[in-house]
Amino acid sequence: MKKSLAVLALALTSAFVMAEPEVSRHQFTSAVIDREPVDALTDAMNVNPIFYFTDLRGYEGTTVTHRWLFNGDAMAEVMFNVAGPRWRVYSTKRFQPEWDGEWVVEVVDEAGQVVSSDAILIQID
Repeated sequence: MKKSLAVLALALTSAFVMAEPEVSRHQFTSAVIDREPVDALTDAMNVNPIFYFTDLRGYEGTTVTHRWLFNGDAMAEVMFNVAGPRWRVYSTKRFQPEWDGEWVVEVVDEAGQVVSSDAILIQID
């Protein structure tokens, strides 16, 4: 009986242990509707603005940042206060023609660690 109770207690304790934070989805898209991306872009020829979407799990109570980089330079940083165990966020960037080329968005956690990133080729006429 004692062994059964110990096993049950261990199982219940394990159920309440928080999972490691993760970025479960991340992508460029041409729009976000009802907190969901409408498509997945791998390049953007004359799509302006561009959205970057992330689905965050386990970051509740922290701040996460989207850092938009062009030629290695940070062009924008958008911070999000994560208020739930699953939190979907997006940021947008409108591009000028002289900004053609590869852009990278880094998802940065509160500790300054890049937890995911994606690159996209931008071409605006």
